[in-house]
Amino acid sequence: MNGSAIALLTVSIVLVWGGLGVSIAILARRPENDHMPEGGEDTRIPD
Repeated sequence: MNGSAIALLTVSIVLVWGGLGVSIAILARRPENDHMPEGGEDTRIPD
């Protein structure tokens, strides 16, 4: 592998794992959305 391939690999790994880390941090701070309206009744027949 040449230098540009290693640099691109490093950038993509940082983007993917960084996005995962940020998502986990956001979900840890605000795990549930309380601003959603009440839902209707589920009329679907269970399997």
